[in-house]
Amino acid sequence: MDNLRLLNGNNLSYIGDAYYELYIRTYLINKGITKSNELKKESIKFVSASSHAKIYFKINHLFTEVEIEFFKKGRNNFSKAHRRNINIGEYAVSSGLEAVIGYLYLSKQNDRLEFIMKEIIKIVEEE
Repeated sequence: MDNLRLLNGNNLSYIGDAYYELYIRTYLINKGITKSNELKKESIKFVSASSHAKIYFKINHLFTEVEIEFFKKGRNNFSKAHRRNINIGEYAVSSGLEAVIGYLYLSKQNDRLEFIMKEIIKIVEEE
């Protein structure tokens, strides 16, 4: 994609969510977790809106100015069609984090994306 700034926050979060989910699922399978219930339990530590918010506040100091710009774009343009049992603030932060992931993926910054994902895993595994 030539100009990622033309995409709205929802577009970036959409692709970022897909990449993030696949990355985490692959990580958990590679860890040897194969039982469905255990996979679901472990994945929630990584993929829930609440988890994303906690992760973001521990990792945001690593973001570049451009990544913060894309975070704000995702946070400020999150989908209004969220589940009712989710904290709207956490949902907005989650959308922002996913937008950063989407931006890095679409801009083919693979080394940076891998670094951020490994930092996310380290944060969650340390809890």
